[in-house]
Amino acid sequence: MNVRNASLDASPMTDTSSRDAPKRRADGARGALIPTLIHLWPYIWPTDRRDLKWRVVVAMGFLVLAKLATIYVPFTFKWATDALAEGPGQAHGLSLLGWVVAAPITMTVAYGGSRVLMALLTQMRDGVFAKVAMHAVRRLANLTFEHMHLLSLRFHLERKTGGLTRVLERGRNGIEVIVRMVILQLIPTIIEVALIVGVLLYQFDWRYVVVVLITVAVYMAYTYYATEWRIGIRRRMNESDTEANTKAIDSLLNYETVKYFVAEQREAERYDRTMARYEKASVKSYTSLAVLNAGQAAIFTAGLTAAMVMCVPEIVGGTKTVGDFVMINAMMIQLYQPLNFMGMVYREIKQAVIDIESMFLILGRDPEIRDKPGAPPLMIANGVVRFEGVRFAYEPERPILKGISFEVPAGRTVAIVGPSGAGKSTLSRLLFRFYEVTGGKILIDGQDIRDVTQQSLRAAIGMVPQDTVLFNDTIRYNIRYGKWDADDREVEEAAALAQIDAFIKVTPKGYETEVGERGLKLSGGEKQRMAIARTILKGPPILLLDEATSALDSYTEKEIQDALDRVSRGRTTLVIAHRLSTVVSADEIIVLDGGQIVERGTHQALLAQDGLYAGMWNRQREAEAARETLARTDEERVAPNRDPPPVAEAATGAAPVGDVPVAERVGVVG
Repeated sequence: MNVRNASLDASPMTDTSSRDAPKRRADGARGALIPTLIHLWPYIWPTDRRDLKWRVVVAMGFLVLAKLATIYVPFTFKWATDALAEGPGQAHGLSLLGWVVAAPITMTVAYGGSRVLMALLTQMRDGVFAKVAMHAVRRLANLTFEHMHLLSLRFHLERKTGGLTRVLERGRNGIEVIVRMVILQLIPTIIEVALIVGVLLYQFDWRYVVVVLITVAVYMAYTYYATEWRIGIRRRMNESDTEANTKAIDSLLNYETVKYFVAEQREAERYDRTMARYEKASVKSYTSLAVLNAGQAAIFTAGLTAAMVMCVPEIVGGTKTVGDFVMINAMMIQLYQPLNFMGMVYREIKQAVIDIESMFLILGRDPEIRDKPGAPPLMIANGVVRFEGVRFAYEPERPILKGISFEVPAGRTVAIVGPSGAGKSTLSRLLFRFYEVTGGKILIDGQDIRDVTQQSLRAAIGMVPQDTVLFNDTIRYNIRYGKWDADDREVEEAAALAQIDAFIKVTPKGYETEVGERGLKLSGGEKQRMAIARTILKGPPILLLDEATSALDSYTEKEIQDALDRVSRGRTTLVIAHRLSTVVSADEIIVLDGGQIVERGTHQALLAQDGLYAGMWNRQREAEAARETLARTDEERVAPNRDPPPVAEAATGAAPVGDVPVAERVGVVG
């Protein structure tokens, strides 16, 4: 997976080897534990971070010392018990005070000290390894986020934003679980089980080892099959959780639409249906967990009881002491913790694998648009844009463009018009290389855009779209997005050129005003001016206007069009227009229909042809005339019922200043 991109080279976390790992292993990692661990290893042991490697080594040292201290605990417990059971009369000739000091109290203190040492070493291990674990989480989460941006527009149009963010969130948590469980639980548990088996063989005999091994084997087999059974339940719960989250985000993003159609109850019922499925799956998940835990407890208790029963006859026969009975109990209890962790580790890792399964699928998906190896940056001399025999189809059976050829000369404006579905907006997506042409080529100053880097191509083109979507941040942030290293003076100059500075100045927070989710706090005209301002700040040699005024009223359209004319002056400009009145001054107008060029020429020449363009022009003019007539009729109908205007208003013909919206008072109408 070639995640490297010119726009990402500055990232301090770049590591080619680890970036390539997900692609090589993603398919094998799905639902399997070992491939997942192999996949994560480059992030636990990063080749480019010696400091993190040392942390892993030090953490492993603390881990071994902590387990040795853990094994020492039952011995001190046994020695203290035996000393107390012998009594002062059998304390090898020691006085009462000597016996108390030398045996029970000393051993009890040693018992407490070994437990403190065990806990201290364990916490030191966790503290040292924390940076390694969280660095791995950060790198993989960032890798996935970057890869999502590298995937094509087609991928994002097929996905729901809420679902993608949920995949990223659960995957990030799943990575943390796996990394921490492997180093902090799985490896220590294996070491501890091995040490306990060795101690039992040394201190007791092979029969106890057999009991322990049978207990471990049955315990792990039960855990494995029960966990496998629970995986399907967990997957269904995750799917319903993702669906519920997607529905909620989709509904909240369309808040105004919900209000327009009084659909609050319908949306609540729709969301509740998905939550009902989540509730049902969650109940099954928790119920199955209870079954798993109960079975594990029963199996271990049976093994513990068997080992203690075996010890009783030996104590009665005098071959073992009461301390040995206590020790076997302590050792088995000591074994229960790692066994329980083994079950939990396996269960949590398997669940985490399910959680990051979708993340692996995304990482394993190749970007549809790739730079060629060694692709040079686009070199702009004049900014001539040329389409040569361009063919394109979103689906092979439905061609959209059928051999389009035209040129936009340097510094000139060419407009693309035509009925809906003619392929106008597809041209803009192909120019930005959101999709690759299926035939022909697109040239900028003689360079095929497929042969240059995507970063340099998009840096050379400014875009003012029909629907401007803003980040939920300040006005300054959104304008500066066009040129991230611009200073405040440059931002404000761009706003002035886009004629939005007057509006900004009358807002309480000025340039620090929050624009809301997707810019919903601003009107359509204000958002368009923001888009123009950040395009001015970007300063591209090529400008693309994709129906930038089609959603605005006539008055606002005129102001925005004036601003666009200023921006496009001296730049190579391609205009995709719905309203023909906005392109009458274009150097050339190209008419598309059915994916083909059917007419081309200036506005006057196309009207003289009396073809498709002339028909579209006449229909739009008739529609505008009808709207104006209707508006005048409504005014005449309402006029007799109006109250006489105030004296000041009658004299000046203007409404009182206090009744005029702020945006209109400052000359900015949204």
